[in-house]
Amino acid sequence: MTDLLSRTRSDLAPEELVSSAGEVLARFDHRTQDSGNVSWLVRTPSGDYFVKSAGEEEPPPGAPLPVLDRSARVDLLRNAVEIARSVDHPALARLRSVIELSTGPVLVYDRASGELVGVPAARRNDPDSSYRRFATAPPAIRLAVLDQLLDAHRTLEEAGWVACDLYDGCLMVDPATARLTLIDLDTYRRGPSTNDMGRMFGSTRFMAPEEFTAGAPLDARTTVFTLGRLLRHFGTGLTEDLADFCGGAALAAVVERATRRERTERHGGVGELVAAWTAARDAGAAS
Repeated sequence: MTDLLSRTRSDLAPEELVSSAGEVLARFDHRTQDSGNVSWLVRTPSGDYFVKSAGEEEPPPGAPLPVLDRSARVDLLRNAVEIARSVDHPALARLRSVIELSTGPVLVYDRASGELVGVPAARRNDPDSSYRRFATAPPAIRLAVLDQLLDAHRTLEEAGWVACDLYDGCLMVDPATARLTLIDLDTYRRGPSTNDMGRMFGSTRFMAPEEFTAGAPLDARTTVFTLGRLLRHFGTGLTEDLADFCGGAALAAVVERATRRERTERHGGVGELVAAWTAARDAGAAS
């Protein structure tokens, strides 16, 4: 049986490597995602792990063509490794090992507790979906999760990372403990950059205006906007009306500034956003 935590290299194919490690609980491929990656949840004698690979050279018949070829997906996996090694925060998925194969790296993460908040669009109106249940959770739970989201991105910003493709599909939430785990941050960029795609990766529900304009700057203010959209979306219980914000008027004002379309009117960075958020939280608790 393969020990996923002790190996650094293998001659096996990704599927064979995972199967040799233990019981495969789930497989994630073109049927559930459009990235082109293939991942597994596997139960081993040493614990449960989430294992991620760059997938096949060509998509299976009937699968939507991935936006990126496998070489580019391999580069993004290596970027994910750099993020994990440069930032230590309890809300980030814990990378346990990297196993090099002939087809690229396989990343082994601890299994995150809880449920993925993001669901297919067709399920967003389902009251039993993880998306709706988080959006209507008691304010204390939602605010605790949003606190972790902000603090993790403050730490990421300090290490130079700018968010890209951050959306509800990156949020794993354990409703019993209000614990957040962030996953799939592979496309984050190190330092300010320029929009070189036109329409960047991401969900239109959370993307900043500059993520739709080729040549526009992408920096900490871009991260601020996306964070603000997540705060507003779930903090209002999906109504988007800040009068419904679960943290009160002072926090709602912080969120409103974060999501202004004019970049210069937003908070200057995540650190500034977190400081404003914390001050509003403390003022609300004291009143």
